[in-house]
Amino acid sequence: MGEKGAKPDLSGADLHIAVVVARYNEDISKRLLRGALGALEEHGVEDPDVFWVPGSLEIPVTALALAEKGGHDAIVCLGSVIRGETYHFEIVAGQAAAGVVQVQLDTGVPITFGVLTTEDREQALARSGPKNNKGAEAAEAAIEMANLLRNIQG
Repeated sequence: MGEKGAKPDLSGADLHIAVVVARYNEDISKRLLRGALGALEEHGVEDPDVFWVPGSLEIPVTALALAEKGGHDAIVCLGSVIRGETYHFEIVAGQAAAGVVQVQLDTGVPITFGVLTTEDREQALARSGPKNNKGAEAAEAAIEMANLLRNIQG
């Protein structure tokens, strides 16, 4: 079989990708979405499906519904959780990440986690800008993983 994945396959021309976006901290989420959609377009993915959810805790169940329904080669999850004065940050960030990982393992559909977990808005803005956009990185990872899994599964 040889070595696979040493160089990322970012050809998205024949891929169908879904993007799940949390509305909470919507201004940041919109920046992440712009980055993700730009990366998907750059790599040939046409007409990705975009689904908005209230917050990051709603991302895993939406990803699960999409993965179980079928029709998407990968799912990109985007959102922004900014630390506040309570323990809420840890719960939301940890459970959103764990949920996405569980859905990915249960369904075999590659799901990338482009949910920012930052100390403050300044950090979130720095990671969602035009030059350093974690949404774009999550989209590229989704393309790469969809292609790698296709290669493995034949």
